[in-house]
Amino acid sequence: MIGRVMGLLVSACAMVAPMAAHATSVEKIRNEKVVVTEDSLQPGESENLSPQHATLVVSMSDGVALDKTLRSRWNAAGMKGSASYFPPGSRPLRNFGKIPLHFARIEFLTGGRDEKWGMTGLPPNYRILREDRYARTYEIRIPAGAYEQKHTHHARVVVTLQGAELEHILPDGTKQPSTLKTGEIAWREGATHTGHNMGNTDLWVIAVEPK
Repeated sequence: MIGRVMGLLVSACAMVAPMAAHATSVEKIRNEKVVVTEDSLQPGESENLSPQHATLVVSMSDGVALDKTLRSRWNAAGMKGSASYFPPGSRPLRNFGKIPLHFARIEFLTGGRDEKWGMTGLPPNYRILREDRYARTYEIRIPAGAYEQKHTHHARVVVTLQGAELEHILPDGTKQPSTLKTGEIAWREGATHTGHNMGNTDLWVIAVEPK
């Protein structure tokens, strides 16, 4: 009798147990527009997405695979630097690959705007990855020692895939240090400036401007 009761308890526990392990998640940014976390999923682990808000996932690693039903929403199947959109209530992310998945998860707290920004204000070396009502997302690459054209950007999340020693030159000639480290996730306010890569490494970042 005792054995039967224990067996029923084990079965009940199995029914309510999570289907997969939870992700490691560290909050990096929180303001009125976004909550940004740095997350990692080991093989077999899963992570729930927001049931209420749209989410953008920026991959910070290569060589991963997600649930096949989601692959069409994940550019290049998780290639480093890809940006993938998930609407509210999407099914959980799960790492079906054999190596860890490392990414920045950006949850949009507002309903966004219908207006389209395109390349407005941005220099020609920036590359738009996607734009929707929630954000404009683009790639920035600045070679070591190079300057970029003066430009104006909105407040943005910056996900640094390869860091560099940087400075910003304001329209009045003032210089501001703006160095980014590899793996850094930062919030930068809107500004007009010229970027200068003063270091020996090429800069590679993904910028996300919430609307």
